[in-house]
Amino acid sequence: MLAFGADALRWVELDGSGPARVYLHGLGSSAAPYFARVAAHAGRRSLLVDFLGHGLSDRPASFPGTLEAHAQTVAALLDRLGLRDAEIIGHSMGGSVAIVLARTRPELVGALVVVEPNLDPVTPEAGAIGSRGIAAYGEDGFVAHGFSETLEVAGPVWAATMRLADPRLLHRSAVALTRADLRATLEALDLPRTLITGDAVDPDPDGLRRSGVRVETIPGAGHNVMLDAPEAFIALVG
Repeated sequence: MLAFGADALRWVELDGSGPARVYLHGLGSSAAPYFARVAAHAGRRSLLVDFLGHGLSDRPASFPGTLEAHAQTVAALLDRLGLRDAEIIGHSMGGSVAIVLARTRPELVGALVVVEPNLDPVTPEAGAIGSRGIAAYGEDGFVAHGFSETLEVAGPVWAATMRLADPRLLHRSAVALTRADLRATLEALDLPRTLITGDAVDPDPDGLRRSGVRVETIPGAGHNVMLDAPEAFIALVG
């Protein structure tokens, strides 16, 4: 547990050898349910971190929920633990936060694996699934009724972790994701970078590959790649 004033960032830690791995989950998720199988297989020291407002971590009302703010809390955790050159594996929002972390604190990140990250801005849209739909509500409206409406359409896997999230911080994080503009940042980073997608996403592999990003698509996998095709995912990340 890492405290920020009265509020705490929490994580599940697995013992192991080699450079530490840090797993960062997506919007409305929690790291352990999505990454436990991968982390256990790797045999590495692994930190499965829940962002503020999500999972096991606290829900400070003043937390802005921006990608930069989430990255700062992860950086503070790594500083507290004395970790440098960690391998960061981030899914969806976690991938976007990982890119910001690598940009702002490059000494903390030795390698980057981003799984279906939000790289480009999108327009909020009522009725859409994911950050676009959540961000289409105003913050107060989402707290009042949008959270329950989103849970109804989220599907059982996402809803199981989303119901643990703070509605206000979930909304702020979703708004930040719709504004993400990180493609050029990912291309410019000077460290080993891997982008993993399911087969429904076109991540513009030519442009990313030209900048040295390893791009891998897993057939048959959707957005939750590590859950949809765990063996293939483990084969890619080790």
